[in-house]
Amino acid sequence: MEIKWLGHSSFLITTNDGTKILTDPFDNTIGYDVYTGNADIITVSHDHYDHNYLREVKGTPTLVDKPMTYDLGNIKIHGISSYHDEVKGLKRGSNIIFVIEADGYKLAHLGDLGHLLDFDTINILNNLDVLFIPIGGNYTIGPKEAVKLCDVLDSKLIIPMHYKTPALNFTIKGLEEFIQNIKNGEKVHSKVYTLPETMNFKNKVIILDYLD
Repeated sequence: MEIKWLGHSSFLITTNDGTKILTDPFDNTIGYDVYTGNADIITVSHDHYDHNYLREVKGTPTLVDKPMTYDLGNIKIHGISSYHDEVKGLKRGSNIIFVIEADGYKLAHLGDLGHLLDFDTINILNNLDVLFIPIGGNYTIGPKEAVKLCDVLDSKLIIPMHYKTPALNFTIKGLEEFIQNIKNGEKVHSKVYTLPETMNFKNKVIILDYLD
């Protein structure tokens, strides 16, 4: 399985049989290059412009945008209701966490999660291979809350997202505070990371580039 970071909370996940899963595509106002390639499946965690831009995606993708279970052949996706803020959606509305099972891996994309998770949700997110977690604060959980969740979920691999880079044109926190608190982080100097067949590690943080 190959994971490519497109910027912000958007990733292109390509399974071993070539199926392309696109997460939270953004429009052309936030600073990153808009994705204009093909997709077979698109997950949308919530209907904000920096997470739901479908217009330029090619193909006839299946839209996954509800808190329910999707059985898509060799891929299963489970949507879990959550909130975009710490007051049960009163400020910014709802958010969907997506658990993706494909190629024998279990991945969780937390979308714009704005709060720590309850016991039931943590139980659903057990035994994760990959955790995509927002860390920038302001609109989502911040770096300290993200580290707490990483410690609780204890996934094999952590990929931070939704943080400030030179390309992003609105204000959230960058990587620094998250890395200082979690005390590890490996830059892979690429937009792309291929998951190894065996991942004998816990809470390994990898930092992807958003530039080619």
